[in-house]
Amino acid sequence: MANSDGNAFFKVRINTLAPNKPTTFDLILKVNQQFIVYLKAGDFLDLHKIQLLNQKDSGHHFWVAEKDRRAYKNFVHDQMMSDHLDVRQKAAVLRDSSMTLVEELFENPDVHKAMDQSRPVIKEFVDFMDAHPEAMSNLISLSGHDFYTYNHSLDVAIYSLGLAQALSFSKQNLEEMGIAALFHDLGKRQVSLDILCKKGPLDEGEWAQMQKHPQYGLIILNENPNVSDAVKAACFEHHESFQGNGYPQQLTASEIHPFARVVAITDTYDAMTTQRSYNVPMKPMDAVNLIKEKLSMRYDPEMISALHSILFKLPVAA
Repeated sequence: MANSDGNAFFKVRINTLAPNKPTTFDLILKVNQQFIVYLKAGDFLDLHKIQLLNQKDSGHHFWVAEKDRRAYKNFVHDQMMSDHLDVRQKAAVLRDSSMTLVEELFENPDVHKAMDQSRPVIKEFVDFMDAHPEAMSNLISLSGHDFYTYNHSLDVAIYSLGLAQALSFSKQNLEEMGIAALFHDLGKRQVSLDILCKKGPLDEGEWAQMQKHPQYGLIILNENPNVSDAVKAACFEHHESFQGNGYPQQLTASEIHPFARVVAITDTYDAMTTQRSYNVPMKPMDAVNLIKEKLSMRYDPEMISALHSILFKLPVAA
């Protein structure tokens, strides 16, 4: 976003700042469409102040000048490498710094540029998981409880990485899995906002339009030479059902790509456990138990077991 002077800014979350650590960039506060320097480079905030500001931070208050993007990224990287933060604290920094980047990606009119730029974001998650065996449990436990496009997409990516890791995917496949999950709903760009934001059930015509989003996503992905067939399959097939009554192709079991099988179950899990205008979120274990007991025919049984094992560890990790 640019101000009236043409200067560009990007959003940041306040709790990506480490307490008592001098910043290497100006922290900007947006007030009534005006960008005002709130904290100058070299100054710092204490823990109490960060916690206080975080309670009021909707994700749209604090910004950094585009010219300082590299400085901000290095600042976050230093925290990820620091011995002063535990794994849970690092997970929070990684997720919150990634959330603003993901929001930029989805607002970027150039879809293909956004997808290419998403790879470093996913690689950071994979590297973090690689360095800290307990990282995934911490990342999952921090996932948001409010449903909107950016939160949902990032959380489905995190759940999918955790599930793929439990299923022993290679590091290269993990990175592709993360990209696939992050952009699984890409085709919803072509669905009317009135349908996407409707409170309550869709009518027959609206549902028919919604069901076209996998095809819309595949059309977009086919225009990008850097997108793998596995990523395309996850986008196109994540609403297929193991028993063959999904859409758009009514594929069954092994006909469904493994990436799509992963996203199918993590997409459902996230929908069950996040707050939307028309439903109350379920507790994580209640959602998994419902999938196991009532919806098991829709999903790969090996992946249901793996998801259960991951979430069962959460109380210990948290």
